[in-house]
Amino acid sequence: MRTILHSDLNNFYASVECVYEPALKTVPMAVCGDPQARHGIVLAKNMIAKRAGIVTGEAIWQARQKCPNLVVKPPNFKLYQRFSGLMKSIYADYTFQIESFGLDECWLDVTGHRMSGEAIADELRRRSKEELGLTLSVGVSFNKIFAKLGSDMKKPDATTVIGYENFRDKVWPLPTGDLLFVGPATRRKLASRNLRTIGDIARCDPQALRAALGKNGEMLWGFANGLDRTPVMNLDQSVAVKSVGNSTTTPRDIQDEQDAHMVLMVLSESVAERLREQGLRGRTVSLWVRDCDLSGLSAQRKLGDHTALASEICRCALSLFRENYRWAKPIRSLGVSVSDLEFEGGDEQLTMFPDDARERRYELETAVGDIRRRFGHFAIQRACLIGCREFGAINPRDDHTIHPVGWRN
Repeated sequence: MRTILHSDLNNFYASVECVYEPALKTVPMAVCGDPQARHGIVLAKNMIAKRAGIVTGEAIWQARQKCPNLVVKPPNFKLYQRFSGLMKSIYADYTFQIESFGLDECWLDVTGHRMSGEAIADELRRRSKEELGLTLSVGVSFNKIFAKLGSDMKKPDATTVIGYENFRDKVWPLPTGDLLFVGPATRRKLASRNLRTIGDIARCDPQALRAALGKNGEMLWGFANGLDRTPVMNLDQSVAVKSVGNSTTTPRDIQDEQDAHMVLMVLSESVAERLREQGLRGRTVSLWVRDCDLSGLSAQRKLGDHTALASEICRCALSLFRENYRWAKPIRSLGVSVSDLEFEGGDEQLTMFPDDARERRYELETAVGDIRRRFGHFAIQRACLIGCREFGAINPRDDHTIHPVGWRN
């Protein structure tokens, strides 16, 4: 049986800032995407800020309402990358099967090591504190899904073991949303069938789940029953995420440019929301088109400025579409992504004449995102989508699913 660890650096961005500026450990502080703008969001916070009720993803002005003396720091991506690399060097003393899941999280396969998984986890936590000044939560299990669950169960600075003999007692009572790859839309679909815990998924007929959720249903049934066999990649195979994107196969074929514009706007809104939630913006827009015969094309363009605005992403994607698609056949699916990423608040070339209208568009799109987080995705929509039931019902933001490779191999 395998021994898999999932390691999660606690409050990573904020913790790194506190290492370099120890005085921040004694005050409520948060790392935010754009500290100079009211629409910037909280990317990470220290424990004092967390106890004040500040949560990741909320706007700076909301955080300051809860905690007026909040100290806000801009993100330093190069510094976080350095600490992430230093932590991987520590992991490499135990295994070369190290797979990144963002800058602050990694899976490790330590099967066959002379030390037990729990002992390695405890040693990693000790070394992280002593050598880097960071705390670590580690889950230990026999697969990646349960190891990730374990690292989330106790924070900060804890080791949680989920074994084959006790996973039903530890995992099955947890809500479905705690299972990796169960997003808001999937959680609602499960709840509509009275499936509210991971145990409910595990005890369900897998064919019924497949009928309800497609192949995702069968995959989740396997995860809930401890059947994940997804391998941990080697360190040199693990690649950091370099783009944010969404694609969708539409309920009906896209017949004309007006259809394409609606779908591209839905996709662009999803990509822009995800960029802003992570405090990112990008400069290169990519487009994918697949027609009804499954023939495809792709194109990309670099923008003049980095952006996290749906309107700018969609404008570029639509321009690429017009220039490259010849309408030989109707379209089955479209995709949009943004790459060449950087954090908001990073270095940028200032202009002689600031674009106040662009700043207002950021404020507007951020307000729309806030409404959707509070009241649901369909609480507010673009006017162009109201008259089209099929495309207006697409919600790639919540339906976005990552499919792990080879979970049943």
